[in-house]
Amino acid sequence: MKENSLTHGIKFKDKLGYAMGDMGGLLTFSLIGAFQNKFYTDVLHISPAKIMVLILVARLWDAINDPIWGAFIDSRKPTRHGRFRPYIFWFSIPLAVSAVLMFTIIPNLDEAKYLLFAYVTYILYGMMYTAVNIPYGSLASVVTDDEKERSSLSMWRSIGAGIGGLPGTILLPMIVYTTTIGADGTKIQTLNGTKLTIGVLILSVISVAIYFGHYKLTKERIAPPKKQKSNYNAFKTISDLVKNRPFVMLCLASMLLIAFQFYYQSTYTYLFADYYHSAGLYSMVTICTYLPMAILIPIMNKLIDKFGKKELCAYGLAFAAIVSFILFFIKTSNPYVFLVFTFFSGLGQTFLVLEVWALVMDVIDYHEIRTHRREEGTAYAFFSFTRKLGQTLAGVGLNALLAFISYDGEASANGQLLPQAVLDRLYNISTLVPAIALALMAVIIAFGYNLSKKKLAVLHTELEEIRQNEE
Repeated sequence: MKENSLTHGIKFKDKLGYAMGDMGGLLTFSLIGAFQNKFYTDVLHISPAKIMVLILVARLWDAINDPIWGAFIDSRKPTRHGRFRPYIFWFSIPLAVSAVLMFTIIPNLDEAKYLLFAYVTYILYGMMYTAVNIPYGSLASVVTDDEKERSSLSMWRSIGAGIGGLPGTILLPMIVYTTTIGADGTKIQTLNGTKLTIGVLILSVISVAIYFGHYKLTKERIAPPKKQKSNYNAFKTISDLVKNRPFVMLCLASMLLIAFQFYYQSTYTYLFADYYHSAGLYSMVTICTYLPMAILIPIMNKLIDKFGKKELCAYGLAFAAIVSFILFFIKTSNPYVFLVFTFFSGLGQTFLVLEVWALVMDVIDYHEIRTHRREEGTAYAFFSFTRKLGQTLAGVGLNALLAFISYDGEASANGQLLPQAVLDRLYNISTLVPAIALALMAVIIAFGYNLSKKKLAVLHTELEEIRQNEE
């Protein structure tokens, strides 16, 4: 990669190209939160307890795989196509294939064989997603060094993620369920595995095309420091990262964010299908969650200039937590009232969702100030792994709670309604757990993450001086 003295001045195509990276990934990744658990319980008939073990085993492997991949990327010299972009493009193809396999049904297998197939395909998908997502997450820090442009890239990434998640969370819920009528006239909605597999196949093919567009439109502008290129030590980097307070606090907050997102996406799938008997309305959850994003994006930079990223995220999360606790206490039987509260909770969440990647770039800059080393790959691998731990918390927690409330995954397939007591407990776990997660995130960002608006201004001046002295 040739050095370029222009380290900012990104154009619309940079923003669009960067957004397409998460758009391609979320076309399939969003399906995990929306459908995977219900696919395992209701289509493959795997028990929640066994799904918990599967998720834990996958995360144990990630604990080995993710740091190795991040260290490998940091230890490689940039190619003429860039330091990160080639990995994103070439691994997008096996990522798409593994997504299809993860939602494939092989006829006439018993639970043990389905479980083995689930282990292989789930872990394979996780590895391929790591192969793409670590270099993608690291990419923004070499696209521009300007704070406002980085904030803009973070918002565009969130836009790309939101658009990428739309087919899986809005379109598919309206077409992959089969409706039957119970003995008392109540609608019983059953997940159709074959329709879901076809939908995943189509989305996976589209994802590869989108990744190609991402590759063509993005440009890496910032070269690593010259003195660093032949002096990489993974253990020292990890040691320095765990001593980096804002990095650790952001990892914890982001872990809870991904846990919160996966948990509510999965539980709401059950809630709208089994409690409200309106599986198609699940698509409105995504709209209500992301509509605030569309409202706030035009004014986000002005709000950041006035209040700061950390400050906005902390207050927003506190507001979302209060709304979610109210939703738990009112125990509404009206799905539309539930969706209104979901909108206001989404309004508070939006600040962290839009700015989390800008915060990641800030803590990577802080790492460079403390160590005079630029190590995006390892830093993002560590960060990415903590987000996978959040995914694990969601998966393990959800299945533990499903077992606790005596959820029967075969009931809808057999045309049976769940007992009212089970449904009431399903509502409780769908609202109280997200409220607690939001409250914890608010506390971590407000009192743990210490890169305030004033401190960031000082840090950016220090970083500019360091880079000038190393030229």
